[in-house]
Amino acid sequence: MSKPPILTLADITKRFDTQEVLSGFNLSIEDGEFFTILGPSGCGKTTVLRLIAGFEGADEGRIMLNGQDVSKLSAEKRPVNTVFQSYALFPHMTVFDNVAFGLKMAKVSKPEIAERVKEALATVRLSDFATRKPHQLSGGQKQRVAIARAVVNRPKVLLLDESLSALDYKLRQQMQMELKQLQRKLGITFIYVTHDQEEALSMSDRVLVMHNGQAQQVGTPREIYECPNNLFVASFIGEINVFNAEIVESLSDYRYLAAMDGFKREIHADRRFEAGDKVHVLLRPEDLRIEYLEDAPDRPGFSGQVLERNYTGQTLDSQIQLQSGQTIMASEFFDEDDPDFDYSINQKVWVDWVHGWEHVIKAES
Repeated sequence: MSKPPILTLADITKRFDTQEVLSGFNLSIEDGEFFTILGPSGCGKTTVLRLIAGFEGADEGRIMLNGQDVSKLSAEKRPVNTVFQSYALFPHMTVFDNVAFGLKMAKVSKPEIAERVKEALATVRLSDFATRKPHQLSGGQKQRVAIARAVVNRPKVLLLDESLSALDYKLRQQMQMELKQLQRKLGITFIYVTHDQEEALSMSDRVLVMHNGQAQQVGTPREIYECPNNLFVASFIGEINVFNAEIVESLSDYRYLAAMDGFKREIHADRRFEAGDKVHVLLRPEDLRIEYLEDAPDRPGFSGQVLERNYTGQTLDSQIQLQSGQTIMASEFFDEDDPDFDYSINQKVWVDWVHGWEHVIKAES
């Protein structure tokens, strides 16, 4: 028998004055997973986090946490701790006292406090920093203190609200790895809120993409990136090229002949379509392949010209205007052994994609 979810939000509605920010919202999170709530500013993701923490109450619906209905419980009575974007460390206290603060408020014995704080600081690799104060720490070290202060209370769920956004890019990447390693080590559920797609994809077991207070898709990072449910998810997670097409006929095994941009091409889909259905063929920039127009193979493809090209070190990114007028983005890994691997502005090119790498969804108006 499978374990029940550690957290369930059922039919949650939340209003602020007359504005309804969540309506009939449902979410289920498994015990021990790193779960990220991802979306643009104002989509409702922080409201979800605050409802879980108990900082806000739902107008309708129920929140189940570790088998208990906590909908009416105050924040301090829930087995949850939150790590805020600002860290919220007490500047006049040492690292030890910051981490111990919640235990002291709970009147835990001094020997147990000492043992648990020592264990928490060792977990975040700050054992030698116990006597320092926040102003003596780097941004990454402050982040670790905030996490230690949260996990020392042994919560069932740890909530992290945009917790890495204040760090510079390199430190943020380092902390992404550290957070995931820490979550595996502790084995507790992490729920992370962010607007940063890279953070969501790199750290998470599963991701919820939100927009306008609604769940757009829940899945693994790979499912979200490679098989988006709709155009919002496709465009919010990385770059996407969208080609309009019409199903001409069904071939077999989810294979179809589709008409697009003046030619017919076999496409593969993971859902059923009928002849005449309007669809979007979604292709990431790295799915595309470019050839000089004079070297184009004898098979259907797009012709166009290079508007812009950008060498990033790892890839050569090309902006191409097709004959139809549509502008697309293609990204190819740079080939150091090919001195001719480059394109000039206005150069005529032929564009194709790797068969089977396309993702097909029903056309949206």
